[in-house]
Amino acid sequence: MAAQINSDILSSIAAWLDRFNGAAKQCDSQAISDLFEPDSHWREIVALSWGISTTSGAQAIGTSLAAALHQFKAHQFEIDPARAAPQLAERAGVKVVEAFLKFQTHIGQGAALLRMKVQAKGLPMTQAWTLHTTLESIHGHEEHKLRALRAEPVFARDFQGPNWLDRRQQARLFADREPVVLVVGGGHAGLSVAARLGQLGVDTLVVDQMVRIGDNWRNRYNGLMLHNQVHSNHLPYMPYPPTWQPYLPKDRIANWLEMYVDCMDIHFWTETTFMGASFDGQRQAWNAQVRQANGTVRTLHPKHIIMATSVSGSPHIPHIDTLDAFSGPVLHSSQFGDGAAWKDKNVMVIGTGTSAHDIAQDLHGNGVKVTMVQRSPTLVLNVEPSAQLYDGVYLGDGPSLEDRDLINTSIPLKIMLANHKRLTDQAKVLDEPTLKALDAVGFKLDYGVDGTGWPYLFRTRGGGYYFNVGCSDLIANKQIALLQFDQIERFTSHGVQLRNGASAAFDAVVLGTGYKGHTHLLESLFGPDIAQHVGRVWGFDTDTQELKNMWTSTAQTGLWFTGGAFSQCRAYSKYMALHIKAIELGLVHT
Repeated sequence: MAAQINSDILSSIAAWLDRFNGAAKQCDSQAISDLFEPDSHWREIVALSWGISTTSGAQAIGTSLAAALHQFKAHQFEIDPARAAPQLAERAGVKVVEAFLKFQTHIGQGAALLRMKVQAKGLPMTQAWTLHTTLESIHGHEEHKLRALRAEPVFARDFQGPNWLDRRQQARLFADREPVVLVVGGGHAGLSVAARLGQLGVDTLVVDQMVRIGDNWRNRYNGLMLHNQVHSNHLPYMPYPPTWQPYLPKDRIANWLEMYVDCMDIHFWTETTFMGASFDGQRQAWNAQVRQANGTVRTLHPKHIIMATSVSGSPHIPHIDTLDAFSGPVLHSSQFGDGAAWKDKNVMVIGTGTSAHDIAQDLHGNGVKVTMVQRSPTLVLNVEPSAQLYDGVYLGDGPSLEDRDLINTSIPLKIMLANHKRLTDQAKVLDEPTLKALDAVGFKLDYGVDGTGWPYLFRTRGGGYYFNVGCSDLIANKQIALLQFDQIERFTSHGVQLRNGASAAFDAVVLGTGYKGHTHLLESLFGPDIAQHVGRVWGFDTDTQELKNMWTSTAQTGLWFTGGAFSQCRAYSKYMALHIKAIELGLVHT
């Protein structure tokens, strides 16, 4: 993954740090600018700004970073001996040296990653290419100290009083107090941040409509598995057992989430619907209504609400002209269970994303005659090795998961896109036989925005790609039929009438049309004023180079959003929790 470095490189890093610490002490913006390449980037998360931002260009970095270092009294940037030693690596095709740093502010301890390009002779440049700064802990509120305070005494226990389970069951009722944080959504995103908040002593409640913890995975289609490997999908604090298979099936994830709630002491209300909330500016708290399983509506008054309903949460059911003429069942992919129910039937699957392909393959394997309908070009990669190329930071031996997460969050958008374009070009070569075979049967292919592959599609559209685990081969071999949407003239009661005069009969239609994100819930749950105030959630802001309103404070006080891949939720939940803890301690001044 990365190579160790020699003493000359260590000396070069030390010299850079000496100059940087000196410039920081003098608050010398020009001296700081001189330490960065013209085309350089500073990515900051919570440590020096109480936000997430990327600043590009040496002069802009010098101005912004000098002010931030002064405001947060940041000092003592040095190599962190507790983390991986400085190492050689390649990022976006560029040879670099990476050094994990630690530093101090008046808030707490920070973690940083310094990245310098390597010259032809093997020595690093004298200027930085990227610098990443994050908050690691808050002075006096480090997680290990808080855990020690919560420990029960070994002696002098009251054997007649309530035990651990009694206290836990009572605490989760919130009968005599309000939660400081209400997390809406009990999937991996909500549980990641709830676990982090719990370790910081922030009283948190998770609510979800599902009957059983994990049902958001458990109740989805039978063949669902993660399409990236286990090493990038751990939850905070509790990595999966090393005995587990590389690609996790849905029920294994569901059961783990259920166990995780218990092991991490997360307060969780199942069968509870979040009905909406209004913000009380005078009390600086929410009036949040939730309906519980028995029909009781309770008003909670948390200071913070975190929406963790996923960036692909509610089913997206588009209007499809004349589809209402079809007399058979029409199911969204979220309603699809097991293809065995449709054995010997004819089923149309509309869509060519991941769910649509998986469902088509499931149906075919159960003896169903399947026709896929493609509405727009789709990016296709073979699940191995191509789809795994983008998870390279988590592959193989190397640094700890925490160090890898810091590497992952350190990559600015511009460098990330350059790297993904390289990987996509590599995947096209590896997958050439599959792609040629799909093209031959009329499947329309895409390679992402400007050829940058699937990750940017996920971060902007939430879909538009498929990791091939066999369905592409079935399409290429015509075992699954393919129709382009514009070949359909209209739907009939029994199927479709095609523009070429032919017709086809179907017993059911499955809509693999994806899911709606956070934005569509805003107005319905919080009202039009808050929705307009917050704006779009997810998707990149081209000015800030960051995802909009994700993992950080929004324009609406006390409203937060989380979601995305397991690796994103694991890494960014740490900074969300620290930010909220700092607000509760009165350390954040807006």
